[in-house]
Amino acid sequence: MTDPQRDPHATDDPADQGSPADPSVPGERVAGQPRRSGLRNPERAVRGLGAGTLSLEALVLLLAIQPIRVVGGDLSGAAIGAVVALAVAAIVVAGMMRRPWAWHAGTVLQGLLMLGGLLHWSLLALGIIFALVWAYALHVRRVILG
Repeated sequence: MTDPQRDPHATDDPADQGSPADPSVPGERVAGQPRRSGLRNPERAVRGLGAGTLSLEALVLLLAIQPIRVVGGDLSGAAIGAVVALAVAAIVVAGMMRRPWAWHAGTVLQGLLMLGGLLHWSLLALGIIFALVWAYALHVRRVILG
């Protein structure tokens, strides 16, 4: 009688125990093929991550106008216009995530938001926060898509 944990047809040869090129081993890379992420459509998932990040950024920028004006004091009309323009640009780029240049445009958008720090210090703070979030989204994109 065999042990219930042991496959009766298994051999003790370590060469037969599943090598990295064995497609039957879950999570392993097959030689010459890209790593599988486990997602049905990894490109779509990554686009959704980028679009969601930019949409959240646009929402935060628009909602931050009034608290910055009340607490920060001297938020000029140019700064408010810049915030609204950056929010609109983030929404437009979020809708264009199918285009390969949209990822670069999102990166430029983060830099522009940090440059908004010249208009008000809180825009620099928001720019740094969203630049870090965008850097993480780019990292996830690179890991998933290779």
